[in-house]
Parts: sequence; structure tokens; C-alpha cells
Amino acid sequence: MQPSATLDLSLELLKQPSVTPDDHTCQDIISKRLSQVGFKIEKMKFEEVDNIWARRGSEGPVFCFAGHTDVVPTGSLDAWDSAPFAPEIRDNKLYGRGSADMKTAIAAMIVATERFVERHPNHNGSIAYLITSDEEGPAKNGTVKVIETLEARNEKMQWCLVGEPSSTTKLGDIVKNGRRGSLNAKIIVQGKQGHVAYPHLAKNPIHLAATAIETLCSTTWDEGNEYFPATSFQISNIHAGTGATNVIPNTLEITCNFRFSTEVTADELKARVIDILEKNQLDYDITWNLSGLPFITPVGDLVKATQIAIQKVCGYETELSTSGGTSDGRFIAPTGAQVIELGVLNATIHQVNEHVNVADLEPLSEIYEEILVQLLT
Repeated sequence: MQPSATLDLSLELLKQPSVTPDDHTCQDIISKRLSQVGFKIEKMKFEEVDNIWARRGSEGPVFCFAGHTDVVPTGSLDAWDSAPFAPEIRDNKLYGRGSADMKTAIAAMIVATERFVERHPNHNGSIAYLITSDEEGPAKNGTVKVIETLEARNEKMQWCLVGEPSSTTKLGDIVKNGRRGSLNAKIIVQGKQGHVAYPHLAKNPIHLAATAIETLCSTTWDEGNEYFPATSFQISNIHAGTGATNVIPNTLEITCNFRFSTEVTADELKARVIDILEKNQLDYDITWNLSGLPFITPVGDLVKATQIAIQKVCGYETELSTSGGTSDGRFIAPTGAQVIELGVLNATIHQVNEHVNVADLEPLSEIYEEILVQLLT
């Protein structure tokens, strides 16, 4: 196996059991490497969450690498073929929790930056890093708080590359240039408990809500657009009943989610849901949680630089996509920055035996470096 600076740093980061929100010294490792090539490191801790804002240069435009050092829990250790925080290479694959999501991308960013600075010590603008340990958790004291701090002092980034695993079948085949919004709802429909043999003395909330549920599931919320598929509505859980077969339940609880495009707003979705519940004359209570607004980065400086870099390093064209869940890009895009996501293959993220192809690590670093060349030289 060829020597690889990106692999070496990946192994170092993967050994840290940084289950969210615990950073477990990952950011110390990152800070040390970046400070050696001229970055000013600013630690930003909010409650239990560690974050860093690192910057090399004082002038604009600012190119920012963004990512997270926290990982999801491992699950049963017995299910893993090797210890999740003792990374192993088997059959040219690097195994370990966080290998795909997203410690190898952070390693590739740092190595790319070190090489770029060595070759272009007087580059244009500034390079920055926004690293959090609160992406896989509630995401309340991580990137969102750092962005609030930067906005308060009017410190802006022009471009931001988030290292989330975007690739599908081969490195760089997919670049995320936007994400759908996510709106969650919990609807509680009130009925009246009673005996199933005496339904006239009770009100079955399941029966009462059935037509509304069917309407919610069959409604076309929008048609999407050139960047986004049509908004989708999904019920993730329905709960009612006492556990007894002869009792009509008192309440029905419905948990649901919208993944929505820029063709509709969260307020419009809320209003339409309430209209459906009202038309069905339901006695209900509803609570909302907006996880993130949709955002899009049209083809411009950042997208073009990324397309050129992938073509140069990999030899093929990439595809722009807005599929998948939410990411911390949803906190960065509202500042006006161009935001994309580009990282390794996402096939095993959050899974037992999470892994990446070792052969993808150096090329990813080369792609990141070429993006810097395109934008800052």
C-alpha cells in the first residue's frame, strides 16, 4: 500500500471515541495541524459542545471547510467485525466508526490545505475551518451557534464545502448543491375511551382521523423544480390503544415529516395540514419542529470549481443533487454563502462495520486542493 498522509491522519482521528457530543481530542489534533500552517485557532464552546473556527488570512473572499468530529453511537460491539474505534484495513477498505461520516473527509481537507499552503503561501483571500462536535446530536450548540457568533461580528464566508459523504457509487459522482427542508409534526387526535362492544358510547380517534390521514398521504404539496423533487409527506409512527383488544382508545398520536422544496414554505405546509384537520372536524393538538429550511447553491464559482476539480482528478463529470437528509449546510447557507457537500461514499454511514475505500482518500484530498487552486489563486 502506498504511503498516504490522508490515511495516516484518518487513522489518528478514527481512534478517538468521539460519540456525539464528545469530541475526545479530535479538535486538538486538527488545531495543531492547522496552526502549523498559519491558521489562527478560535475555540468556541457552547455548553457541552466543542467547536473551532480556524482561519488563515484576514482578507476576503473566505473559503471554508466545514465538518464534524462527532459520530453516532456504535450499537452492539458484538456486531462489528473489528472494534469501531480501533480502525482496521481489510481488503483495501478502512473500517471504523466515522470512517465515512466524516473523519476521512476532515483528514483530506487538512492534508489538501497543507499542500495548498506549501505551494501557494501567498494565496488570495482566506481559508477557514468550521468544525463542530454537535452534528449527529441535537445540533443546538454546534455550527448554528458558531454561525451566530460570526454573523454578530459580520465575519462572512463566500464559499463553504461541507465534507459530508455525498458520493454514491464512486468518488465524486454526486455533489450536493442543496438540501430539502425538514418539518416535523406530532398530531394528537382526541377521542373518547370506551368498550368496543359499545361504540356509540365512545369516540374512536383512529376512525375519526382515518379520512384526514388518507388526505395527508395523497395530497400533492408541490411539483418540485429543476433543483428539487416534489415535497414528500411521510408518517413515521402512529400510536394508540391501551394494549387491550376490547378498549377503544382515548387518543391517537401521529408523528410525521415533510421533506420540502423551495416551492413551498414551512408556514404554507402548516396551514394546509391544519386546514385538512379542521375540515375533518377533529379535536386535535399539533406541535411542530422545523429542523431546517431548504437551500440551493446554483451553478456559480463554487460549483464550477468543484466540477473542474472532479473532472481533473477523477476523469468524469459529477452530478448535482439535493437528495438525502439535512446537514449543517442548512445553518450556513442563510448567511449568503455558496454551500456544497462533497465527501466519500455514503453506502455504510451509521451502519455496523462502517467503512470507506482506502483508494478514495488521496484522490479526495486532491479534489479539495484543486478546488482551493481554482478559487484562491
